Amino acid sequence: MADKLPSEFDVVVIGTGLPESIVAAACSRSGQSVLHVDSRSYYGGNWASFSFSGLLSWIKEYQEERDREEWAAWQELVLEAEEGVALCKKDRTIQHVEVVCYASQDSDEHVEEVGAVQKNPASVTSASSNDPPDSMGTACSDTSELTAPLSEPETAQEVSDIDVTLGNENQGGDTDCSQSPLEQEKAANVPVGEDVVDAPKKNRITYSQIVKEGRRFNIDLTSKLLYSRGLLIDLLIKSSVSRYAEFKNVTRILGYREGNVLQVPCSRADVFNSKKLTMVEKRMLMKFLTFCLDYEQQPEEYKAYEECTFSEYLKTQKLTPNLQHFVLHSIAMASEVSTSTLDGLREMRNFLRCLGRYGNTPFLFPLYGQGELPQCFCRCKAIIDHFGQRISAKYFVVEDSYLTEKTCSNVDYRQISRAVLITDRSVLKADSDQQISILTVPPVEPGSAAVRVIELCSSTMTCMKGTYLVHLTCPSSKTTAREDLESVVQKLFTPYAEAELENEELEKPNLLWALYFNMRDSSGISRDSYNDLPSNVYVCSGPDCFLGSKNAVQQAETLFRNILPNEEFCPPPPNPEDIVFDGDGMQPEVPAPKPEDAEEITSQVGAEEHLEK
Repeated sequence: MADKLPSEFDVVVIGTGLPESIVAAACSRSGQSVLHVDSRSYYGGNWASFSFSGLLSWIKEYQEERDREEWAAWQELVLEAEEGVALCKKDRTIQHVEVVCYASQDSDEHVEEVGAVQKNPASVTSASSNDPPDSMGTACSDTSELTAPLSEPETAQEVSDIDVTLGNENQGGDTDCSQSPLEQEKAANVPVGEDVVDAPKKNRITYSQIVKEGRRFNIDLTSKLLYSRGLLIDLLIKSSVSRYAEFKNVTRILGYREGNVLQVPCSRADVFNSKKLTMVEKRMLMKFLTFCLDYEQQPEEYKAYEECTFSEYLKTQKLTPNLQHFVLHSIAMASEVSTSTLDGLREMRNFLRCLGRYGNTPFLFPLYGQGELPQCFCRCKAIIDHFGQRISAKYFVVEDSYLTEKTCSNVDYRQISRAVLITDRSVLKADSDQQISILTVPPVEPGSAAVRVIELCSSTMTCMKGTYLVHLTCPSSKTTAREDLESVVQKLFTPYAEAELENEELEKPNLLWALYFNMRDSSGISRDSYNDLPSNVYVCSGPDCFLGSKNAVQQAETLFRNILPNEEFCPPPPNPEDIVFDGDGMQPEVPAPKPEDAEEITSQVGAEEHLEK
């Protein structure tokens, strides 16, 4: 409990987003004592995933204009030679939250929000039993109602007891009292035996059914994918954290042209099997893709166009307008007006190098949603039932949303426009209804940005059977997310009420429910932009607008290097077989990594597979 909590730690991490969780885990793996806390009642901050009812609770919190009660007693705990840094009581990173329900709801049908996230007492974790250092000279303010996950280095026994193919430690049977409400909801989402609910009949999905099946949903606040050769995958493998998660391949790369959604061929097999391309186009595309893989060795092919945009450069290549469109928007995923030739070629090479490692596309998606990834780096450990204890530390890592308006008065934030949709069919019909797709819709009007669409099927454990969960993301250009995204939603989907009126199955999928919101993008902010931060306080940004999580991993490693410049970043835990006993106790002996370890990760392609390159 709080009165038994150590009063000194090496590092205090405030916030449980992905970069904060990686920093906490890395410091703990290096033998530092770490206190990891969060004022929210759920893991992940703006990287979190919610069941449907949990999301309704989250929406309600943001729509209520209220601040928590101020507590000034912390000032009495700041010593004369110390400097107090006030933390914000209200998260202002989410704005313009709008919900639209298109599915019908029977007036006599009782709707029960099963499993809504409840506010629970905050929990706390100390990550190491190392002797605490002397008190440092900076004190942080009250972080009342702090929830803290574990950033504890796994012991050999703990590692050996984890099921490699399961993302949750409790998947059926008696409820584990140590699980958070959100974790219990996720555990309930696993289809086991007779617990599986039959998919609702087509064209008769009601809002009541969505609410009642709310635990089948895991809805991400941020929408991202993992590049199969990206920094996050490399970190998950190196640190052995990948054993806590399970992944599925993204099965399709889609494009949008002249009002139609089409599958984009990007691998050699896809190109030659495509019925949409002529033989001449296939040769053109393969020649250009081969060049992009090794473009740096042929500078004469692009040097004259370095000052041009990638879009302009593509027009000089032997590509049809159709191929130019899909290369720009669906493979490079580049901006028509701002991506340079070199940046476009780099994105092409990155995309192509990621092909084939775990499947026929470059991307993986974590089962149960992006919110699983921060939790892979932390686990719940203890409970705090009262506050007011002074805790000293050498270093503080704080998520940006905790900083006050005064501290951030000189920061110029960007905004991200987000939409989350529940639909009844895929945007592109296929033989299988279990497709995971990424689609880029080009800018609708001058000055606007392309919209990234990620469509998830029920086998990702993010939505109920018979539905799809669709995420839309773009940099904000208008006041609200709905203004930025609604035109794209209208192009791809039909409101469910209209389909019912016409009493026929329309060509486009039916839209059942929609959520729009703006999220603050604090990435790329210089530390000098914040006012009066002590030298031992570091800031983590929230999610950015990019598809991958490269920035989160780089940010976490940079902060770790500032704190522990001579330590390895997120080393693997010791193998149980390599722990030997001597007179002083257990001493791990970590052998050189085996070659096969570098390519090992759990994945799914249709059925569960364990892939090793």
